[in-house]
Amino acid sequence: MVLVKILGAIDILAAIIFLTLIFGISPILQLVLFASGLLLLKGFFALTGDILSWIDLFSAILLIFSIFLTLPAILLWIPAFLLLAKGFVSFL
Repeated sequence: MVLVKILGAIDILAAIIFLTLIFGISPILQLVLFASGLLLLKGFFALTGDILSWIDLFSAILLIFSIFLTLPAILLWIPAFLLLAKGFVSFL
């Protein structure tokens, strides 16, 4: 039960990072790399058949791309909302 809440907190942290990118606030590089690394590890559960882990994998790739490129806003809003929803549901 505690593990689900920790994983949900990681989702909320990544959603906050996406929101900072959307509103033009540059997050700390180490925080972006940390969140994308954790999302990438969580995304590997997609290989076991977990559908929602594809969101984590897609979000990790977008976070890594956001370090080097300026992504369109729609590519930042979608994972922000999905990760925020996943994070809040894990606390219920």
